[in-house]
Amino acid sequence: MILAFDIGNTETTVGAFDGDVLTAHWRLTTAVERTPDELGLTLHELLRAGSLERTDVTGAAIGSVVPSLTAPLAEACERWLGVRARVIDARSALPIVLKVDEPLTVGADRILNTLAASQIYRADSIIVDFGTATTYDCITADGLFLGGIIAPGLRTSADTLIRRTSKLPATELVAPPRAIGTRTEDCIRAGVLFGAADAIDGLVRRIKAEWPTPRVPRVVATGGLAPLVAPLAKEIELVEPFLTLYGLQIAFSLLERSTAS
Repeated sequence: MILAFDIGNTETTVGAFDGDVLTAHWRLTTAVERTPDELGLTLHELLRAGSLERTDVTGAAIGSVVPSLTAPLAEACERWLGVRARVIDARSALPIVLKVDEPLTVGADRILNTLAASQIYRADSIIVDFGTATTYDCITADGLFLGGIIAPGLRTSADTLIRRTSKLPATELVAPPRAIGTRTEDCIRAGVLFGAADAIDGLVRRIKAEWPTPRVPRVVATGGLAPLVAPLAKEIELVEPFLTLYGLQIAFSLLERSTAS
């Protein structure tokens, strides 16, 4: 069993893989100032909650956009689980080519999403990832990463709106029944969710218009909010909330085989 860690700015998603099967997963708040021992204790609690043993873990893979957490987590894996963690980033020897101006600045999450899409779907793909930012990443069937778009995330937009307006209440993000709201909360939901859905459709159409191959790319949504937003957006075809974790599992397996050979 390997553990996969997707460290985002707001949340950290952890997955346990038995081969290529995701058998357990957890979402944690990303806490930047954590020691290896604190992280190790958290890992023990997660394994116990999943009825898993420390000895079941044979490897770990980390994809991180929070550099201050990467080394402490890798140390925690080694000290508390007895496994060496592979850190996946733009320098990793993976079967995708980063055809962008500054390859080393591409975030691990974007690399992992596009790796997973190219390996799983074997098709030109646009991956829309709903995180702290909403990212649109473009990859061809043969693993050419074309670049993409970075936009404010849904919760980021909603939190900024509420924080900067004294009379607007904090509002749970659920799909509103209609565009014209009759309560303040529904007005906010309509603005954030319908606005996001229409933005997704518009940006995806712009990307498709610039696509460099004759193939029409498949649009895949991922991230914790993907199941909420995808039904509102006409351009989204598939939803895989844990695509980044699958990317970590794939990257780990490819690098392990490469090392062994």
